[in-house]
Amino acid sequence: MVAMSIISSHPELKDREEPAVYLSKRMTEQEFVDWCTDETWAEWIDGRVLVMSPVNYKHAKLTAFLIRLLGTFAEEEDLGEVVSEPFQVRFVRLRRRRSPDLIFIGKNRLPNPEDTQLEGAPDLIIEVVSWESQNRDRREKFLEYQAAGVREYWIVDSVSETVEANILKGGKYVQVGPKVDIIQSKVLPGFYIKPAWLWRSRFPSVSSLLKEMAGKR
Repeated sequence: MVAMSIISSHPELKDREEPAVYLSKRMTEQEFVDWCTDETWAEWIDGRVLVMSPVNYKHAKLTAFLIRLLGTFAEEEDLGEVVSEPFQVRFVRLRRRRSPDLIFIGKNRLPNPEDTQLEGAPDLIIEVVSWESQNRDRREKFLEYQAAGVREYWIVDSVSETVEANILKGGKYVQVGPKVDIIQSKVLPGFYIKPAWLWRSRFPSVSSLLKEMAGKR
């Protein structure tokens, strides 16, 4: 998730105020793959390259908490694995390579250890939305993930402090939230999030939340 070295190495990106910027040079998909390193946080959108900047502390803490919570749940229930950016998801038909904040991959779809991308739609994607990514996450990626067949797309908005889950039904997303007290996952039976957990000055312990979920099953 480190982009500062990429930005500093491209003069066209210096003095730009936008947290995420497009390179002026277009790339083929193979050129993009060759250009990326293990520290590159960038996305490929039909030839255009979008380079991300570092996120703020609130965003980083929230993402880390969600990874711990969902990752531990998935591991304990033997459902699959959770990974995060800069690992990429490749949508061949849409000509996209995206790096979501959080990706859940069911155990029957796990990539090989040396793979740098998942081919096709993961079971669940979570994007933690900041002020600058509203259009990208709520419109562009919403339509892409829907078209690609991502079964659940959760949007955790750190600006409005809301959570919504988009569940794929009949090829279209049906929204759950944001004005609800609890959001249940269909992909991971027994897993849920109470939005109130996320907007405290200190997150609840992951172990206590997992015990709560286990008590309701």
